[in-house]
Amino acid sequence: MMRQKIALVYGGNSSEWEISVMSGKNVAQSLDSRKYDVYEILLRGSDWSCRGIQVDKTDFSVTLDEGKVKFDVALIMIHGTPGENGLLQGYFEMIGVPYTTCSSYVSSLTFDKFACKTFMRDVNIPMAKDVYLRRGDSYSVETIAEHLGLPVFVKPSDGGSSFGITKVKRIEDLDTAIKSAFEEGETVLLEQFIEGRELTQGVYFDGNDIVPLPITEIISHNEYFDYDAKYNGKSDEICPADIPQEVAATVSKYTCRIYHHFGCMGIVRCDYIVRPDGKVFFLEINTVPGMTKMSLVPAQIKAAGLNLSEILDNIISQASGK
Repeated sequence: MMRQKIALVYGGNSSEWEISVMSGKNVAQSLDSRKYDVYEILLRGSDWSCRGIQVDKTDFSVTLDEGKVKFDVALIMIHGTPGENGLLQGYFEMIGVPYTTCSSYVSSLTFDKFACKTFMRDVNIPMAKDVYLRRGDSYSVETIAEHLGLPVFVKPSDGGSSFGITKVKRIEDLDTAIKSAFEEGETVLLEQFIEGRELTQGVYFDGNDIVPLPITEIISHNEYFDYDAKYNGKSDEICPADIPQEVAATVSKYTCRIYHHFGCMGIVRCDYIVRPDGKVFFLEINTVPGMTKMSLVPAQIKAAGLNLSEILDNIISQASGK
């Protein structure tokens, strides 16, 4: 059997590009070497390299010692731009290279937090109240605080990383938090704070059914699940989450509904808050979730008794149309 040539693309241009590299390296170890020739491609700005050789962007090929290599499938492991916001997907669509994530349209739509929430207004899933700002908009911190209450979360709307996010407890800190969020992008989303337990759930399509993975509860040692909590061990992650059965059923129902509503592909992860009264609120969707050894989705796959290698086989097979 001919091995498929897989371009495993990681890096990117967001603040979390180093995490993307870690995700890519972990995925590379999980791919079956009997089925695939894996070519790791580090993408940083206009520098796309494979084994130190520049990739030809006209046809997404690279000329190595064995000759010119063209790829059967691109396995995208970039968190943030350009691998999670649709830019890289659009490039692959234009030149006809199959890839493993959501489409360029879906990636772009889900990447912007406000656009994502707007697209979900009619699917009957609760979400926090919000205020949307574009750079240059005038705003009143008093009006925002009156509408959303305090504390309030301030975050870049068009950013896929953990940077630029602030939990604001005092009205006098709101303007500084908004300016900080604008350092990461052109738009800012302010959201009502919901007191509750933070839950997250990975999901993928196995070719027949949408498969939700076991739910994880995140207990941050910090104010919220920030970069430090995510990647520096400042959180406890309990999988499967110790939550009432009806809450788990609601989360899984919402996750599958969201995956279907957007027309997702590959593995995605949905984040939620559940209030003490059991009401579940959707927070956001990650279409290229972290896949490092410490990441949430690999732990959920393990808890489900599933094998990451087999799931990747399935996703690559769907992408390549085989």
